[in-house]
Amino acid sequence: MPIEIQLPRLGWSMEEGKFLDWLKKDGDFIQEGEPLFTLESDKAAQEIESIDAGILHIPSNGPKPGDLVQVGQVLGYLLSQGESAPGLSPQRAPADPQACGLDPSAEGKSQRVDVSQSTEATLPRATAGHPASPRARRAAKQHGVDLSTLSPSGQGGRIRECDVLAAADSTSSGGMKSVPLTPLRSSIAARLMHSRQTTVPVTINGRCDATELLALRRRLKSKSSSDQQSIGVIPTINDILVLLTATALRQHPMLAARWAGDHLLLPESIHIGIAVDTEAGLLVPVIRGVDTATLTQVATQSQRLIAEARAGKLAAVDMHGACFTLSNLGSLGVEAFTPVINPPESAILGIGAIVREAVPLDDGSFVARDRLTLSLTFDHRVNDGAAAARFLLTLRQLIEQPFQGLM
Repeated sequence: MPIEIQLPRLGWSMEEGKFLDWLKKDGDFIQEGEPLFTLESDKAAQEIESIDAGILHIPSNGPKPGDLVQVGQVLGYLLSQGESAPGLSPQRAPADPQACGLDPSAEGKSQRVDVSQSTEATLPRATAGHPASPRARRAAKQHGVDLSTLSPSGQGGRIRECDVLAAADSTSSGGMKSVPLTPLRSSIAARLMHSRQTTVPVTINGRCDATELLALRRRLKSKSSSDQQSIGVIPTINDILVLLTATALRQHPMLAARWAGDHLLLPESIHIGIAVDTEAGLLVPVIRGVDTATLTQVATQSQRLIAEARAGKLAAVDMHGACFTLSNLGSLGVEAFTPVINPPESAILGIGAIVREAVPLDDGSFVARDRLTLSLTFDHRVNDGAAAARFLLTLRQLIEQPFQGLM
């Protein structure tokens, strides 16, 4: 009989995801373990694999790229040779992640769909022409919202919980427009709350002279322009700071440590996350092996990760494994701020804008210099203030003499 391909639950809190595209064509024979489709959940695009084999049937009324699909929803089928294809079944809601053959502890990894199991169908109840999900009905009862007055936003004209909450907010918000949370924004909020609840954050600030840092950047641009054979990327200020930060972490490894209850964990390699502002929200891809990489290698990784993040093509694996994060708001004119630690890391560095200032000399005269503010937030459980201050001092010295720091 046909084997259903359902949308898996990739985490305990997941209710829906964005279907991106099929990775195979209708009629292709699917081997066990082959990826079937790509799904965007929380912050990343993930390939979903099959643990069964068969001929792929993609129904004409199945989800299209960009559609929001619910956990348990049937997306397609795997058929035996000569077997006829059924129409799409009603949406299903598995009671737990194992109903889709998933490991709930494996969030952010490529998941394998157990399409050999099925679950009891949970059908939405009809309400004046529009079906509504169980969560929507519960929310409507709680907030006193008449479902028949709502415009559905779900697939197939289905009223979702967010439709009910938006209507409830509009009646009590003095005419303010309600904007439903996206899965990414909800994920960001959850991680921020997790950071607040599991760390003891303290922020210290330091200022340094960025004159030589800018001179190095100009030299790299000039060298690239004059080198006719050059096809590599030009490192940015942020790329240089990433490499200098790795150098400072080698001298102060406890700033890269993780709190693990009754012990601390120190990384074998230095992987640094870089905060990237995208239209969908903040993403933090990870540059690997910075402690053993050249500046060009760091710049190449950085350029690729930023491009994929802003194109919505960043894989979950690209956002895991960092031991330290850099967040740069300098391009937006922010001079100093309090960055939030990205768990399970224990520290994050905020990079401010480079500002031209008059600096006094010993003889009483003034000279114009480029100044940069660094804001280091660290988990006080892992490091004391003096240890964090020593790391920041080392980094300031490296920034003021970047030619030596990169040698």
